[in-house]
Amino acid sequence: MNSRTAGRGPCASSAQSANRIPLRRSATAKCLTILLLLAAAPAATWALDLVVAVVDRDGKPVAEAVVTAADSGSARGPRAPGSAVMDQQHLQFVPQVLVIATGTKVEFPNNDAVSHQVYSFSPAKRFQLPLYKGATNPPIVFDKAGLVVLGCNIHDSMVGYIDVTDAPFFGKTDGNGSVVLTDMTPGNYQLVIWGPRIADPAASLTRNVSVGPNAETRIEFHLTAPLRARPEPRPRRSDWDY
Repeated sequence: MNSRTAGRGPCASSAQSANRIPLRRSATAKCLTILLLLAAAPAATWALDLVVAVVDRDGKPVAEAVVTAADSGSARGPRAPGSAVMDQQHLQFVPQVLVIATGTKVEFPNNDAVSHQVYSFSPAKRFQLPLYKGATNPPIVFDKAGLVVLGCNIHDSMVGYIDVTDAPFFGKTDGNGSVVLTDMTPGNYQLVIWGPRIADPAASLTRNVSVGPNAETRIEFHLTAPLRARPEPRPRRSDWDY
């Protein structure tokens, strides 16, 4: 560095001539100001979307498929529990498939024209609601991750599902076979697909994907096995405790 270029940066060396001391002090103050501003600036925030489409072997959209995503580094823990509703209408659970965070409270109103007696013998949550119609039962807390299969002791054809997950990102495909997982950060994630009519092997329904840095990432799951004619698993009458 020669005498013409020495000391031109804002954080120049103190080896300056005496007549440049005021200028050096000004430059040093500017450097300190920049460093303080950088330290005070908030970390970069991300709000990335992952769009997942599930289609059958004929390329048709698959609705009511649960999609969960967890990052391999476990940078984000489970989602905070909230509240949800599993209704009963026209001799059906509405929705048939519900996906919730562990710890969520679920209400079971009966807006049907007939009475129902809801139960589950699944390991993730075992409970029974007495025969009721219109009455309000206290919400049930689903405090353990896993699949909960619902039945009605009066109507064997009724079957519903509550997928309780510890994954920080989850959702359910709509009528177009798509779901959008929002507010994700760049990284590697493991996706898991499940649906009561999906018959593909479980191993083939897991996929590792990379998200970011683009605002939106799209992937498509192509199923290979025909969809089941009726949803599975189903509640077993043999489990009912008379």
